[in-house]
Amino acid sequence: MGYRTLKHCLDDLERHGQLKRIDAEIDPCLEMGVIQRKVYEAGGPALLFTNVKGCRFPMAGNIFGTMERTRFIFRDTLASIEAMVKAKTDPAYLFRNPSKLLKLPAAGLNILPKTVSSAPVMKNRIALKDLPQLVGWQKDGGAFITLPQVYSESPVKGGFRNSNLGMYRVQISGNDYAPDEAGLHYQLHRGLGIHHTEALAKGERLYVNVFIGGAPSMTIAAVMPLPEGMPEISFAGALGGHRIPFFRPEQGTAVYAEADFVICGYIDGTLKPEGPFGDHVGYYSLKHDFPVMKVTGVFHRDGAIFPFTTVGRPPQEDTSFGNFIHELTGELIPDVLPGVKAVHAVDPAGVHPLLFAIGSERYTPYQKQDEPKEILTQANAILGQGQLSLAKYLFITNHADNPALDIHDAEEFFTHVLERADWRRDLHFQTSVTIDTLDYTGHGLNKGSKLTVAACGEKKRTLPDRLPENINLPDGFDAPRVVMNGVLAVRAPKHTAPRGEYDPAMIRFCESFEADNPVNGFPLIVLVDDSDFTAANINNFLWVTFTRSNPATDVYGIGAFTHAKHFGCTGSMVIDARVKAYHPEAMEMDEEVIKKVENMAVRGGALEGFF
Repeated sequence: MGYRTLKHCLDDLERHGQLKRIDAEIDPCLEMGVIQRKVYEAGGPALLFTNVKGCRFPMAGNIFGTMERTRFIFRDTLASIEAMVKAKTDPAYLFRNPSKLLKLPAAGLNILPKTVSSAPVMKNRIALKDLPQLVGWQKDGGAFITLPQVYSESPVKGGFRNSNLGMYRVQISGNDYAPDEAGLHYQLHRGLGIHHTEALAKGERLYVNVFIGGAPSMTIAAVMPLPEGMPEISFAGALGGHRIPFFRPEQGTAVYAEADFVICGYIDGTLKPEGPFGDHVGYYSLKHDFPVMKVTGVFHRDGAIFPFTTVGRPPQEDTSFGNFIHELTGELIPDVLPGVKAVHAVDPAGVHPLLFAIGSERYTPYQKQDEPKEILTQANAILGQGQLSLAKYLFITNHADNPALDIHDAEEFFTHVLERADWRRDLHFQTSVTIDTLDYTGHGLNKGSKLTVAACGEKKRTLPDRLPENINLPDGFDAPRVVMNGVLAVRAPKHTAPRGEYDPAMIRFCESFEADNPVNGFPLIVLVDDSDFTAANINNFLWVTFTRSNPATDVYGIGAFTHAKHFGCTGSMVIDARVKAYHPEAMEMDEEVIKKVENMAVRGGALEGFF
């Protein structure tokens, strides 16, 4: 039941026609990433690269490239996970469906890891330089492990119950790293940081192991946003259908016995520059100081296979992780956040920059619900919850206004909000808070702002679907394009304002319109560098608008005012979504690499039929 090793999984995928081998020599520097992303975009199979340039280990990519394949991988245990979730949210469900009770005992037993006396992964010893040197984008600072499972235990409490398994990228070459050092990029609100803090307080090093491969359930567990104190390896056992085996060496922390590779070592207070890295937001995260892992040993099992992914502007393979996690745990949202019906991290906007939420107004059922009340409380709860707290923009609505509203349909959701929003009342800013480490739009690293847009009640306006006649824009602004009903993109001059400051050009734009100007029929106007690109499709609009703006400095309004420290506007809300001088570069692949890969896909080529 379930897969215990990566090879077991890949062999089964191949038997079912869901994996293809690539026997031609492929360079893990750039070429492999282009292939994996193109096959993902085409909805293609998992890939096994058997002839990796400069490395003796095969590599596997696009394993979770489609939702259908991801569900297939975990088909043996999904019913038991569903029963556990249902039991949590609706205990009577088990009494109505007594057959589901049979699935719970095994799932409950599997949450307990087991200690074993030996570990296949410790069979062979190598060096960091012997691992595949994967470089996904040409301006990356070196080679990275992109599907690592970083394991640590609390130095205060210890043991499996106080462990953390997280997917924090690991840089294994480049920059100033010695041959026995790796960069460990862990961000805000990650369990590893809690353990590191405890170790530093005790004046101790924190032992850390990086697992690569093994059961697919361990990969999913490493990205699960579980509550603090709930060990990810317990979830891995339930999802994988077996107890996760761990080996305790004489020194260091526990080793996942069935991994394909393990990097053993420790972190202390040493920092070194890590990056750049082409990240999942669609831009390079720049070089910054992060903890250095002192490597004490690198090991692999016989027949080890190195799994990888490459990221970029979404959607990419890691999109499947988010979608699959939502399928598994979405029903728990009301249990964790009372009154909240659903939360959706919008993948095309880079995940963390934009959240949609559906709440419920229950405070005053004896009154007409014509303005946000409880959904504002629920918005604060969402922005205080784990990784959701890294969001910049949160749009929240009231469930009763449209119970059929699809939170995953961005155009439908925006239409619903823009039909009801009152910009005099519904904009709620937090102007100096922590934001995602990968987001460079704010005042500095991890420093930025948030905007909650709360809209409820009856429809207030009909959204225009075309430009008003004889639209008159101020000098320097042109090429207006309708993105969707109620949303207008306008090309603006190049941004020149200093970081963290208002741009006078934006103020000039807003002040050029009177209250009765028909442009105000568009509740949302975005000023951009390329309005044709922004309006080409909804995903372009989401990516441009919410990855290139910081609410506190980049949200303006026609007829703007501040009253009792509350910002609002009587006309359109205007977002400055231009590229700023301090933004990192968007990722673009080398044309020569693309041409080489595409030539391999022609008739008779090694990649014929792959994409």
